[in-house]
Amino acid sequence: MRSIYKSPEELRLMVPAGLLTSQALDAVEAAIRPGISTLELDAIAERVILDGGGESNFQLVEDYAHTVCASVNDVVVHGIPNETPLQPGDIVSIDCGAQLNGWNGDSARTFIVPGEPQRENAEQWLQDARRTSAAAQAAMWAGIAAVASARHLNDVGGAIEDEIDMHLDEGPLGNLEGYTGHGIGRDMHEEPTVFNYRVRRRGPVVKAGLAICIEPMLTAGSPDVRTDPDHWAVRAIDGTPSAHWEHTVLRHKEGIWVSTAADGGAAGLAPLGVVPVPVP
Repeated sequence: MRSIYKSPEELRLMVPAGLLTSQALDAVEAAIRPGISTLELDAIAERVILDGGGESNFQLVEDYAHTVCASVNDVVVHGIPNETPLQPGDIVSIDCGAQLNGWNGDSARTFIVPGEPQRENAEQWLQDARRTSAAAQAAMWAGIAAVASARHLNDVGGAIEDEIDMHLDEGPLGNLEGYTGHGIGRDMHEEPTVFNYRVRRRGPVVKAGLAICIEPMLTAGSPDVRTDPDHWAVRAIDGTPSAHWEHTVLRHKEGIWVSTAADGGAAGLAPLGVVPVPVP
């Protein structure tokens, strides 16, 4: 059985794949606007990855043909890109990964399409979309920061849960229980499982060599979801706006480095008092 811990050299080799993933999401973010389709965003991400010498690791997943997952409005994760134009006020989560020289990066960001929504209760929709995305993003950074000092992986899940709880005064949030983060390396999805909440077991030791993806997934209401007939899209049953944020995090002997952030996570970690250290 392959160890969940990477050597220092293997961690170094993972950094370029993470950076390429980040560049693909940067290009998607720059293109987000009313009228563009998620299929067009998928093509943008694919071109960045191919031009960077990589390949889409999502396309290596059995029965999946796209470079990104594009989850719109009440779809939390695993939405399939399509030709439907995005509308002002839509909330869309783009999950993307690149494989480069045999190593993987995986990351997700949530965006709100600019403009005034043409929907009933538009003001409330926007408020719920913004607070849900902000809470998921904050929970992700709390989990990443915990990797720098955690003794066991359950400490990371606890940090994510605690951060989500801090946002409940602003409104309800559904923390999906059946979907988790994961290890990453030669494959996009590896052991260990990274829960977004506390579980009974302590989990693996957090130490140098650990490479994991931290990815909270929230709805603006109930955590209950269903899978669409396409067997991919996971949708909030109550129809509330949903958000998904994810980064690949490398723990090494000197500290942590977020491989899917151009600055290694410096901006996101600064408010939490953690300074990322490049992989030596």
